[in-house]
Amino acid sequence: MSTNTELAAMFHTMATVLEISGANGFKVNANVKVARTLEDLVEDIATIEDVTTIQGIGKSSAAKIKEYIETGSMSGYDELISSIPNGLLAVMNVQGLGPKTVGKLWKEAGVVDIPSLKEAIEDGRLELLPRMGKKTIQNITESLAFLATHANRSRLGVAMPIALAFLEKLQQCKGVSNITYAGSLRRGKETIGDIDILASTDEPAILIKAFCEDKDVEKVLAKGETKCSIRVKKGMQIDLRVVDRKTFGAALLYFTGSKEHNIILRERAIDQDKKLNEYGLFESGSEVNDSSSTEEEIYSSLSLPWIPPEIREDRGELSCKKIPRLVEINDIRCDLHCHTTASDGQMSIQELAHHAIERGFHTIAVTDHSQSQGQANGLKADRLRKHIDAIREANENIEGITILAGTEVDIHPDGTLDYDDDLLAQLDIIVASPHSALNQSPDDATKRLIAAIEHPLVHIIGHPTGRIINKRKGLEPDIMALVSAAKEHSTALELNANYYRLDLKDTHVRAVCEGGALLAINTDAHRPEDFNQLQYGILTARRGWATPSNCINCLEHDKLLAWLRSKC
Repeated sequence: MSTNTELAAMFHTMATVLEISGANGFKVNANVKVARTLEDLVEDIATIEDVTTIQGIGKSSAAKIKEYIETGSMSGYDELISSIPNGLLAVMNVQGLGPKTVGKLWKEAGVVDIPSLKEAIEDGRLELLPRMGKKTIQNITESLAFLATHANRSRLGVAMPIALAFLEKLQQCKGVSNITYAGSLRRGKETIGDIDILASTDEPAILIKAFCEDKDVEKVLAKGETKCSIRVKKGMQIDLRVVDRKTFGAALLYFTGSKEHNIILRERAIDQDKKLNEYGLFESGSEVNDSSSTEEEIYSSLSLPWIPPEIREDRGELSCKKIPRLVEINDIRCDLHCHTTASDGQMSIQELAHHAIERGFHTIAVTDHSQSQGQANGLKADRLRKHIDAIREANENIEGITILAGTEVDIHPDGTLDYDDDLLAQLDIIVASPHSALNQSPDDATKRLIAAIEHPLVHIIGHPTGRIINKRKGLEPDIMALVSAAKEHSTALELNANYYRLDLKDTHVRAVCEGGALLAINTDAHRPEDFNQLQYGILTARRGWATPSNCINCLEHDKLLAWLRSKC
């Protein structure tokens, strides 16, 4: 685990403990701010001489960070953690229980861990607490059972199809004028807690009935006139909010978030003698909306450009004088990392090419696994030579697309590649990726990847960290060192669009773009439907402020080929 990650987790934990204990909101939010800053930081915090120069980190937090870097411990941390029972933080994982409620359960019902929470339910102690009715206790009981078998957050590619399926059905209900998803899903975060759906309708009863009685609903958690919550059979919770059509824009802005972005917007409104909330934008002392039927109107009234949802994370978007035109899915003209039946793919070369033509691509790269990937039917040298011939033949015979002969060659732990240079030189494109030894130290991982970046025949570093979201953290290299080397050698760093990977992650993408290196957005397609995962790569790229000019997949045909040849 990197120093940034370790410290971020500690500050998040301190914030949670403080809120459980009933500390004032300023202290809680200060620790959350530091944690988020550390999560977003691509440089190793230990390499920064004066961390107070980083926005969001004050002198007190800086002193704690410096102490941890120098000694491996942080004054007051253990004392703060020990101020609450050891098992109380685990109670925070129960759906619907926030820090304040957990604090109340501890102080008023003796709940100190998951087992004692179950006991408090069974012996009736919870029923004695204010606002702990039978329905609430039943929901907690069900959440405990759910927690035992499900992760807390779902991957973006799991949540999105569920949300889109519900939208498709609900927008057909009589009276619906606006309906969309909001929250972290709209912002394109890599993992999603609950799905938020926002709607305005003249017939709310019809919409609510359709929502709660859908065939995919496993459990109705709450049902009211303007808000309902359900759990679907695939395990996710979906919240539906019904709002007035006139306030839909303000509600969409509010429920999209992020919380930090919204706080700054509200402060800006106050500075202009206005008030902003989920119901609209108001002049001070007035109850009449000031042009707030759409998000665009609210931003305009606050003298701001409309800000895309993906970058509403308090990462400088509100101080940016001009928001760049972020990359869109229609900007992508090629996919440069794909697999066929020659290794572990399910498409022939011809099938791969025709799927690419259907999507309007001018170029597709065949990059099957190299020989070290035995479990993926990786190609030995002789097989690769024959495969190159087959790709060249397909390129000659199939019109409307350029088919590149390539490989996804393994980067060995020492930075060497899985084929010799003579064989690699016969290819049009080389994607070099780490697949093994993904627990290397940050220093070794950095050296390993830079060696591949500097290789004169390598075009792209595929999924640079090798992470699997919610499963494997992968390598933790010095991203800024990779960006610097990639820029110098004109080697692209890949954002792998597969929703299990999304590697590079959003903050890494921003470092690539700001550092002047090249970004590749590829699907790593093994099956035809994998091309649909491009949408998740685009969302992540947009969260990293990527523009078409940053991405080699947006290049016109001849410019792409010129770049590929320049590496030879």
